[in-house]
Amino acid sequence: MRKVRTLRAELGTTQGTVQRVAKQLGYGVESVRGWVVQADIDEGKVPGVTTEEAKRIAQLEQENRELRRANAILKRAATFFGAEPDRQSRR
Repeated sequence: MRKVRTLRAELGTTQGTVQRVAKQLGYGVESVRGWVVQADIDEGKVPGVTTEEAKRIAQLEQENRELRRANAILKRAATFFGAEPDRQSRR
């Protein structure tokens, strides 16, 4: 969060800074506050999930969904093709 580091360097961390910055930039106070909290987590100042960890988790969850979908398709195909010889032998 380079923006947050820059703002801290220029404005400090005095009370009311988040509100003032949010107003000047045209963002909501809670949005800017969230950026500050996430910057603190990314810098290791407070515990939590870093931005990089969150990205990695999202990638792994996407991969997991894709693998589950592929497995479901393969199971249906195996069932279909596994049942095929039975159909022919009954004729």
